[in-house]
Parts: sequence; C-alpha cells; structure tokens
Amino acid sequence: MSAALAVIAAFLLLSLLLGVLARRGRTMSLEQWSVGGRGFGTIFVFLLMAGEIYTTFTFLGGSGWAYGKGAPAFYILCYGAVAYALSYFLLPAVWRYATEHHLVSQADFFVHKYRSRALGVLVSLVSVVALVPYLVLQLKGLGIIVSEASYGTIAPATAVWLSTAALVLYVIVSGVHGSAWTALVKDVMILGVAVFLGLYLPLHFYGGFQPMFEAIERAKPGFLTLPATGMSPAWLVSTVLLTALGFYMWPHTFGSAYTARSEGVFRRNAVIMPLYQLVLLFVFFTGFAAILQVPGLAGADADLSLLRVSKATFSPLVVGIIGGAGLLTALVPGSMLLVSAATILAQNVYRAAVPSADDRIVATLAKALVPIIALVSVWLTLRPGNAIVPLLLMGYNLVTQLFPAVVLSLTRVPLATRAGAIAGILAGEATVAYLTLTGATMARLFPSWPAAITDLNVGIVALIVNLGALTAVSLATRRSFVAEFGAEPVPAAGD
Repeated sequence: MSAALAVIAAFLLLSLLLGVLARRGRTMSLEQWSVGGRGFGTIFVFLLMAGEIYTTFTFLGGSGWAYGKGAPAFYILCYGAVAYALSYFLLPAVWRYATEHHLVSQADFFVHKYRSRALGVLVSLVSVVALVPYLVLQLKGLGIIVSEASYGTIAPATAVWLSTAALVLYVIVSGVHGSAWTALVKDVMILGVAVFLGLYLPLHFYGGFQPMFEAIERAKPGFLTLPATGMSPAWLVSTVLLTALGFYMWPHTFGSAYTARSEGVFRRNAVIMPLYQLVLLFVFFTGFAAILQVPGLAGADADLSLLRVSKATFSPLVVGIIGGAGLLTALVPGSMLLVSAATILAQNVYRAAVPSADDRIVATLAKALVPIIALVSVWLTLRPGNAIVPLLLMGYNLVTQLFPAVVLSLTRVPLATRAGAIAGILAGEATVAYLTLTGATMARLFPSWPAAITDLNVGIVALIVNLGALTAVSLATRRSFVAEFGAEPVPAAGD
C-alpha cells in the first residue's frame, strides 16, 4: 500500500470511528438523530454549517473553475458573504418558530407557517430533488479525490462505494451528531491544506502572486477579467444573488438552524463566517497556479487541477494528507444531505400520507431510507455527468424558488397565501425544468436583447416568474386566507 493510500484509508477509518462514537450516551429519537436535540452551541453550529458549505465543491470546484474559467470563479467568493449577512436576520426568526413548534425538517416550517400539508409535500419533493445533485456532487468529488490521491490504485467507482458504505453506517448510527464530530476534524484539515497550497504553489512556481497573475495574463490574455457576454457582469451579479438567496434554502442548511440552543448562536456565526470565506481565496490561488503547470485539462477535467498540481509537486505522503482532507469535505456534507433527505421523506411525505405514524415509526423509516437514497445517488454518480460547479448551480436553481415563500411567512399572518406560495413554487420550478431540459437561455430566446438581460442566470429568471405567480395568486386569495388563518389551530409537528 502506498503512503498516500494509507493516509487516505486512515482518514476514512477516523471519520467512521468519530461518527459511531458520537452517539454514545444518547437515545437516537427522531429529534436527536435529525437536529441533535436542539442542544448545539456556537462552535458546533459553526462546524455544521461550515461542514455543509466547504465541501468538495470548494475543494475541487473552486480550484477547477479558477483553472478553467478564470474571473467568473470569483462569484463563489462573493455569495457566501452576502448570505451570512442575510443569516443574521433570517435564522433567528426561523429558529424561534422551529423551537416553539418542535419542528425537525425544513418542510415542517412550511406546513406550520401556512397550515398546509400539501405545501409541505411539495416542498419536500423539491428539496429531495435538489439534494440529489448536491449529494452526487459530493460523491463525484470523493471518487476523484481518492482515485487521484491514490495514484490510480483505487478506481473512482471503488472509492465511491467504499466511502458511501462508511457514510451510510455512521449516518444511521449517529445522525447529525456524527456529522458534527467529523466536521471538527474536517475544518482543521481543509483550513490547513487550502492555506498551505494557496501560499506555497504560487511562491514555488512563480515567485509570488503578482508574477503568477502576470504569467497567466501573458499566456491567456483577458482570462482574469469578466467577458463582455456570457459570464459577464450581469451573469456574475445574478448568480451571486441567486446563490445568496438560496444559501439557507437547502434543507440540510435550513435544518441546521434547528440544532442551536439559542438564537444568539446565529448572530455570532454571522460575524465569524465571512472571515472563513477567505479560505476560498487560497483555493483559487491553487487553481490559478495549476494553469501553466498542468495545462490541457478541459471541461470537467478542470476539477482535477488541484490534485494534479499537488501530485506534480509533493511526495505521496503529502498528497495523501491532501486527499484525506478532500475525503472529509465529501463525507461531512454528504452525511448531512442523507440525514436531511431521509428525514424529509419520512416526516413530510410518509407522515402526511399516514398521519397516525408516531415518532418511533418515522425515525425508523428515516434510517431505513438512508441506504436507499445513497444507492440512488451512487448510481447517478457513476454515470457520465457534469463538472462539479454546474451540478451545484442546478441545485441552487431549484432550492432558491423556496425563498419568497419563506421570507413572506415570517410575519404572524404570512404575507403570501398558501395558494400563492404553492403557485409561486410550481411556476418557478417549472421554469427551471423547462430551461434546464431544453438547454434554453435568455440569449437564445431573445438574441437581440442587451447582455444585461440575456446573460442573467436562469435561476433568477425563474425566481421572477415565481414572484409574479405568487403575488397574483396571493392577491386573489388573500381575503379568505386571512379569515381562515385566524380561525384554524396550528397543526402539531407530526401532522
């Protein structure tokens, strides 16, 4: 066994051990398994949210886009900071309501706020459909990391199967507790590896950052500026807006807000998290450093740039450490995605169909769904597919359609009606589906329009359609909704 492979195997075993040990002394009720008994403080909530945010997308996708796209990659740096500012106001309100009503999933929030089981089922289906490409992203990145870092000793498919088996085991045993424990090791590793690579490679190959960017500009003029069309300033601004609004609409991130012991946790994290975003700069520097050192990686292969330049520079032992850090960036968010998807299907789809099911039955079903969801995701992962960043953007197009209904529900009587919320989500998702399946873009549909419109991210176009439908239907149904809202009792969490 090579040194690199031994180190990667050690990290996999460590993650499995931490995940299993995390359940000690706890009875894994649905609430404990899915939201940690609502007892996490600032550090663990920070680790969970960072664990979900800094994933293989960050590790491989960020460097891959810097390598393959240049300046447009900086949208990744921007949207997190905007989302953290939004979280200062949004998450405390979500936490207060969720704690008061003992909610355990994102869809529960919609069920209670709008008093509509049908809306809960719709949100559940949207959430799970969006989670699948996100989970595929993690597994695809995991296969790349282990295969490359093991110098081809382990095939990507084998790496995906072995790591998914470990992931499923500790998710079933410990739920969100296992994710939080493993996130501690992951964050230390990714911080150390990203900063080291981002500092060392530009200095080693170019003698500094300025000489590196000057060399790239000579070799690829204009690569470090936004193009006039396509991924233009309009694309960047609309993509930052889309992803910032959708940032906390992912069901696993939304559900992490339920794990805190107080609302002050979110305000403290909103101050800390933008600083953590600076880690991305070092990931970009690694991708830029690789452009002239490992040329020729095109399309989805650009995601290999970080590992290829590492293999060309360091010993197998160091490559193994880098691969181990990358492995953890897939396992931690992957575990949260599995917990969220399984909880949503059990709590908000099965329980909606069988209202008599108690928490014990729902918890058992949620755990049973984990390997099924994992198997579907592995099957999709092993099929030829897209690069990492497009997979994530596709998921964002879907989950951001939930944002208007969430924000408009934060008043005592929601500003949107349940019919309006349903109409808006359906209209937005239908627009996303049409544009995605047909490959249509604003530029193709309206070629004579200015770039400021034709370069808009399709998710923003869908969001505009969403808002139009939501507003029109809410105005038409407002009177009866307000009257009914005042008379209806709030359903229990299991209803």
